[in-house]
Amino acid sequence: QLELVESGGGLVQPGGSLRLSCGARGGALADYAVGWFRQAPGKEREGVSYIRTSKLGGITEYADSVKGRATISRDNAKDTVFLQIASLKPEDTGVYYCAAARPRALLVLEPWAFDDWGQGTQVTVSS
Repeated sequence: QLELVESGGGLVQPGGSLRLSCGARGGALADYAVGWFRQAPGKEREGVSYIRTSKLGGITEYADSVKGRATISRDNAKDTVFLQIASLKPEDTGVYYCAAARPRALLVLEPWAFDDWGQGTQVTVSS
């Protein structure tokens, strides 16, 4: 079982940008698809983006809410996955989690499709 660790959250002004990082212990993150999810107070956890392994072409998927503003990437040399979001809005506020999915043919941007989770990092977009 992977132990995932997120970093990079914090307080950001509307219109600003941030980069979140996800690392892992207990395994190589490069062997897993990695997703980012977020949960706002009183709301369900929702998918933000995922990236498949480099062996599967590093295919990415984005939620409509961040499409055009977010970029997910992976640095296999550092065994880290990044999520960069620009033009941040107050509605981007929430706890951001990274999650890993064991290799499978079908992957969807839903929490149930991912196997191992980090503890989350708080992102607050406010002036």
